[in-house]
Parts: sequence; C-alpha cells; structure tokens
Amino acid sequence: MQIDVITLFPEMINSFFSEGVTARAIEKNILDVQTTNPRQFATDIHQSVDDRPYGGGPGMVMNCEIIEKSLADIEKNHGRGYRIYLTPQGKTLNHSLVKQLSNKEHLVLLCGRYEGIDQRIIEEQIDLECSLGDFVLSGGELAAATIIDSIARWLPGTLGHEESVNNDSFATGLLDYAHYTRPQSVNGNQVPEVLLSGNHQVIERYRLQQALGNSWVKRPDLFAKKALSEAELCLLNDFLKQFRN
Repeated sequence: MQIDVITLFPEMINSFFSEGVTARAIEKNILDVQTTNPRQFATDIHQSVDDRPYGGGPGMVMNCEIIEKSLADIEKNHGRGYRIYLTPQGKTLNHSLVKQLSNKEHLVLLCGRYEGIDQRIIEEQIDLECSLGDFVLSGGELAAATIIDSIARWLPGTLGHEESVNNDSFATGLLDYAHYTRPQSVNGNQVPEVLLSGNHQVIERYRLQQALGNSWVKRPDLFAKKALSEAELCLLNDFLKQFRN
C-alpha cells in the first residue's frame, strides 16, 4: 500500500514510524510512506506557503498553488490516490472507516496548518475530509500518523498473528475482553480459573461474555448499533448479575 503525506513537517511523520508495528510493515514492503513538503514549491525567498484570509480575521491560510503543486507531484510519481484532508470538520475516524481505507491501494493525506487550507482545494481536489474527534490539533500530522498506524494493522503480513486484528476492540462491534498473563497471582489477585481450564469452548464463551459486559458498562452506545443474539443476551444478563453483586 502506498501512502503519501503532504506536510510542512515531514520529520514528524517519519519519526512516528521508526519503531513498532508500522515500521515492521514498512520494512517488509507491505507499506510505503512518503512525505511531500509544500515548501519546496514556494517561489519567494521566504518559501511562503500561506497568506492572510480574505475578509480578515486571525491566522493565515495555506494557499492553493503550493498544495496543487504538491498533489501534482505525487500524482506524477505514484498516481492520483484517494485524497484525504485532515480537519476537525471531517467525518470522524472509526473502526469501519479504517477498514474501508485499508482496502485502498493509495492514500494521499493532506495535513493542514494555521487556520486551514483554501476552500477551493477542498471542493476541487479532496475526496474525503476526516477528523479524529471534536477537538482541535495544531496540525494534521498527529491525525495522519493515527490513520496510518490504524490502517497498517489491517494489511496482511503486518501483525504476527493475523487473527489479532479481528479480535481487537470494535472489530466485532464490542470492546475487547480483559487479558491476563504470568504470574498467575498478583498481590493476591488471581487469573480467572476458567482461563486455566484448557477448555477452549468454555474460554471462548467466557471471553464473549466479558466483551459484552465490558462494552455494556463502558460503552453502552455500542449496543445501539449491534443486534444481540439470544445466546449473547443470556451471557450479558449473567454478567450484569455478577456485576451488580
């Protein structure tokens, strides 16, 4: 998969992916992340990439010309790609959107700075506006890194265990179940006995119950989007009885 990032701070993007899962995907040539700095297309001595907004107001706006030249340079080298502008006004990133984007062959992520970019670029060049949530960052680099990292997990060969991504929180519409590892006892707090039973069918049922209960307690809004089977309802009811006690 090819991902191009248009950013005034390419070192920020590059530093995110020197370690961890995404670095592994890059090393295996599963993923290729390239950066394009719009300043290289500025023509004045100060390498200006922004200007004052029409109509007045605070801040500066990234201008059309340098972004258009950045997009054109990427298109010349890698093709047009699916273009995403990272902005608080965009569609909120979630599990479903990450999975959709992971099926694209080529993404172009545009990181805004200052007060944003000229609206005409958004209208004429951008395929999707995307946001991490209802808050404002200083620029789009953190959002771009988040998107890249979340997508990398879905690319075949990235994770050590391919089934891991299918068991993550939200993959089934629920939060993940609790995890335990050695030692068996920590400050008198024991690993649940069912996980030591070796009965995989019973363990699977227990983990589903924990995922259902965990989601109900922490994120009840998830159930508005998920229809539970009769068996799942029984497991949830049993969990809630224990939780209330």
